[in-house]
Amino acid sequence: MAGWYLDDIPWARFDAAAVDTDLLAVVKTAALVEANAPDYVAYLQGVFHDDPAFGAAIAQWGIEEEQHGAALGRWAEVADPEFDFARALADFRAGYRIPQGVSQSIRGSRAGELVARQVVETGTSSFYSAIRDATAEPVLKAIAGRIAADEFAHYRLFATHFARYHRAEPLPLATRLHVASTRLGEAEDDELGWAWFAANVLPADRTASYRSAVYTRAYGRRALRLYRRPHVDNGVRMLLRAVRLPPSGWLFRLASAAMWQLLRLRVGALPA
Repeated sequence: MAGWYLDDIPWARFDAAAVDTDLLAVVKTAALVEANAPDYVAYLQGVFHDDPAFGAAIAQWGIEEEQHGAALGRWAEVADPEFDFARALADFRAGYRIPQGVSQSIRGSRAGELVARQVVETGTSSFYSAIRDATAEPVLKAIAGRIAADEFAHYRLFATHFARYHRAEPLPLATRLHVASTRLGEAEDDELGWAWFAANVLPADRTASYRSAVYTRAYGRRALRLYRRPHVDNGVRMLLRAVRLPPSGWLFRLASAAMWQLLRLRVGALPA
């Protein structure tokens, strides 16, 4: 494992008075996405089907991701005793699935797949760092800190294997940038909308219908407000490394300023 277990979390320190309702809704959503790791494991093991050493690392990665979901789900049930993590996860999986039974990456190459995975881990490491720094609830702070560290380790795992595949078949910079920007854009796909719907809407109204734009915005309105400039700076450095560009200097300053301004504009544009 990544170095911790559910029993390592200081559950006895839970402080109900420090629970923020908007953050609770975000955590419920994140718990479902993290717990859905088996689908991603199956997809990646299909893509890297003839690389058994990496396949074993992918399996371990999936175990750690599922543990993230279990920890977040357990915290959500403590914070909201009416929340049923298992039922919400079943609802999410019934509504949202990623491609299965594939043997080739949807990114066009294995190196491209590993660029995309680095982008994902950049986002999650930054996201859980933002939760850790935003919450005053001691147990959630401990969970988010552990997950953020795991996600950074996962980023390094995928970066290491990207370097191996990139050496064998170099991926042009234009392609690396295309894959990274495409995966960044997919941060607003139906996965988060469905997770929000299953975690926060269906438990209150089993007759509700899924509306992609509505529920994706509902999640984004709460999640994006968690970020502060250091989270953006660290994320930009990781993204630049993922596409093999210098993570410092004028390019970093320009990219970080642009990303921070874009985030502020996005937060301001979302309805209250």
